[in-house]
Amino acid sequence: MVRKKVGESCCAAMGEGMGCCKVESLVSVDERGQMVLPKDIRDKAKIKAGDKLAVVSWQMGGEVSCISLIKTDAITSMVRDMLGPMMKEIIQD
Repeated sequence: MVRKKVGESCCAAMGEGMGCCKVESLVSVDERGQMVLPKDIRDKAKIKAGDKLAVVSWQMGGEVSCISLIKTDAITSMVRDMLGPMMKEIIQD
């Protein structure tokens, strides 16, 4: 069961153990297509200057409906966790 603090809204689509999603803040895109990730969000996510983030988009009905930022360190460990057991199985065969 996903627990949430009072006042937090949790995404119903998230499965058990997947955590919780919520609107953290609103950002604007300027004329050059740039936006600023608010400092409090950077602090919570421990994002600092020079960090690399992967931009992941989710599509519904042929249109991008969600854009996520994932630290590249996290992506590396996710891929290793997913592919590691599969590669081990292939090597053993």
